[in-house]
Order: sequence, then C-alpha cells, then structure tokens
Amino acid sequence: MPLYRRFLGGVPEYLARHYWWAYLWSPGSWFFDHGWIINAILFGQYARLAEAASALLQAGKKARVLQLTAVYGSLTPRLLETLPQGMVLADVADQQLERVRGKCPEGCLRLCRMNAECLGYADNAFDRVLVFFLFHELPMEARSRVRGEIARILQPGGRLVVAEYAELPRHHWMFRFSLLRWLLCRMEPFLAGFWNEDHDREMERAMARYGKRLERLASRHFFGGFYRVVCYRLRRA
Repeated sequence: MPLYRRFLGGVPEYLARHYWWAYLWSPGSWFFDHGWIINAILFGQYARLAEAASALLQAGKKARVLQLTAVYGSLTPRLLETLPQGMVLADVADQQLERVRGKCPEGCLRLCRMNAECLGYADNAFDRVLVFFLFHELPMEARSRVRGEIARILQPGGRLVVAEYAELPRHHWMFRFSLLRWLLCRMEPFLAGFWNEDHDREMERAMARYGKRLERLASRHFFGGFYRVVCYRLRRA
C-alpha cells in the first residue's frame, strides 16, 4: 500500500498523495512550522509577504474575515493582533487546525474543518478573504472550485487578498536555471499548471457566475517578481 494512503482519512486524494509529508504527518508539520524554515522555503520573503497581505486586507473592527487554509509561521497570530473581533480559519486537515490553535489566543480564532472546494458558509458571508499560497498546491479542477467558492462567499464591497507565485517568471534566474526549476516543480507538482493559467482571468470568470466582478486595487511583487500579493475589491456586475 502506498504510504500516502495512510493519510487519506477525510482529506482530498491529491493532498494526501503529494503533501502528506508537509501537512498531514506530525513530524513534518512540526518541522515546517518554524520561522526560519518557512522563510527559507520562500527565499527570505515570508515576513515581507505576510506583512503585505495583512496590510492590504484592511479589515475594520466589524469586518467578517476568513483565512482560507492554515499557514505555517506567524501570519495568523500577527493578523489576529489587528482584528479585535477575531476571524475564521477553515482548513481540511485536523493536523493544521490543531497547530494553529496552539499559536493563537483562545476566543480570537474560530477554527472550522472544511474543504476549500466546498465551504459550508452562506452566500456573501464574509467581508474579507485571505488566501496565502494555496492555489499553486491545487490541481486545476480544485483551483476552479475554490475560486467559485470564494466568489460565492465574498460579499460585494469586500476584499480578496491573494499571496502567491507571480505570473510565469520566464526571465527570473530561478526559472531559467533548469535544475532549480525542475526541483521546484518536483516539490510542487501543480505549480506549472498554476503558472500557465491567467489567475486574474480565472477569478473573474468565477465571479461572473455569481453576478460579481473584481477590481484590482493593488499588486506588489517580491523576490524579483517571483512572488506577488494582490488585493481585489468585489463589485456587483
């Protein structure tokens, strides 16, 4: 029996198959949830990306905020410092929810075990949605469903903040160095597919299905254009 099958309980097959060692295996979760590790994985950009995402969210004291899936490092505790009303965090893996719980003050964070492809929230339930390095870890069909769920639960006038790999970085030295590119795509098997999508266009298509449209408010690039943080405002179509 393939090792990943031991982690299949209640999580998508692609998550168990490709990422069990990083998100579902206790020693792996412990290892990666160290600041210097996650910062190294993001080539020294973690703090800058997290700070930019938090700043662009601009959530007022009454905003209903959703962080879509857990994030290693200090992003969630730092974000909660700016949200006296607290926020909601949804993730499909118990392992990840428990690890976030241990880093955050009690009563500030509502943890929900949900698959981002099928969220149990009402339409227009949130004013702010934060997605931090999730899309590139999803196969194409799952990315489409997650975009659709974001379009459904985010109310007009709300903000969507996405921290992710930037557009296909053809001229970046990491992409041009074939061995590094191969290694990165080996570790991130859905990254190549994400790079070859127009994320903005796909988000706009998802929004259109719900009579909504996106207005890009800001876009900041990091690490020579390898990563970006984008903030959108939602409008009625």
